[in-house]
Amino acid sequence: MENSKKEFNSKIFKNKDFSSKDFSEYLFSDCKFYGCNLSNINLENTKLQYVSFIDCKILGINFSKCNQLILNFSFENSYLSNCIFSEMKIKESVFKNCKILECDFSDNDLSFSDFEGSNLAGTFFIKNNLSFASFLNCKNYSINPKENIFKKTKFSLPEAVSLLNFFDIEIK
Repeated sequence: MENSKKEFNSKIFKNKDFSSKDFSEYLFSDCKFYGCNLSNINLENTKLQYVSFIDCKILGINFSKCNQLILNFSFENSYLSNCIFSEMKIKESVFKNCKILECDFSDNDLSFSDFEGSNLAGTFFIKNNLSFASFLNCKNYSINPKENIFKKTKFSLPEAVSLLNFFDIEIK
C-alpha cells in the first residue's frame, strides 16, 4: 500500500494481504477491512479512528503501540491470536463473534465493550475495568473476578460458572 501521506479516510480494503507491513505513523479514519490478513503488522503510533475489522486474520499485533489519543476500533467474525491490548482506554470496543486466542488484555478500561459470542481460549484479563461489558455467549474464558472490576458485567450460563474457579470452593 503506497500512500505518501499515510492517511486513509473512508477507505474499504477487501481481501488484501498486509502481513508484516509497516503501518507506523499512519492514520486510518472510518476505514473497513474485510477478509484481510493483518498478521504481524507494525502499528507504532498508528491512529485507528472508527476502524472496523470484519472476517480478518490478525496475528501477533501489539495494539498498545497505537496512538492512544485517537483510538476506536471494532472486530467482527475475526481471528485474533497472540495480540497485545494493554494499558489502553478502549471503552465501548466491539469484539463480536471472534476467535480471540492467547491474547493479552491487561490494565485496560474495557467498560461497555462487547465480546459477545467470542471464543477467548488462552486469553487473559488482568486489572481491567469490565463494567457494563458483555461476555454473553462467550466460551473458553478465564477471568479472575478478584483481579478485574465488574459492575453490571454480562455473562451467560453455563460458562459463567468458570468465574468461580478462582475461589477456594467446591461445587457439586
